[in-house]
Amino acid sequence: MTEKPIVEMSFEEAMTALEQVVGALERGDVALEQSIALYDRGAALKVHCAAKLKDAEEKVELIRAAEGRVVGVTPAEGL
Repeated sequence: MTEKPIVEMSFEEAMTALEQVVGALERGDVALEQSIALYDRGAALKVHCAAKLKDAEEKVELIRAAEGRVVGVTPAEGL
């Protein structure tokens, strides 16, 4: 079975894959070469997740702007 290409993964799929990579690396039960490959895949998954989050944040800001709400400001806690 081949792994799904990262660019085709949803945010949730990429996060699950990243958690699996981190778990394997933390256990330390993989050979050095496999560790390097896992680390490389983990880095790519992290970049993919960050891009997905940024895209989602931009969409929310566009929705808020269309509603006439302030964009890019987070309310203070408790307000």
